Amino acid sequence: MKSGYKILWTDHSISELKETIEYLENNWTEKELRKFSSKLDHTIELISKTPELFPESYEKKGIRKAVVERHNNLYYRIFENSIEIVSLFSNRKNPNKKNV
Repeated sequence: MKSGYKILWTDHSISELKETIEYLENNWTEKELRKFSSKLDHTIELISKTPELFPESYEKKGIRKAVVERHNNLYYRIFENSIEIVSLFSNRKNPNKKNV
């Protein structure tokens, strides 16, 4: 993946990524899993090259929200030379569990 800004994942976002992958492996086909992975990679590449492409989140100031696909949103913040991914939230979860 070619990047502009360095991409950093928080421990929380890594944990959510692992949960999402585990869920998808158990409930989706291999083809659907590859398609999700491709969409996630593409979204991260867009963020890296053009971080202000996605809108600010209504939930928290300074956090931007990128829809990876209808079931998963990526929340991130922009720093001077890097992007910090703070959450990969699965929309199948209770919205009160969102930790952005």
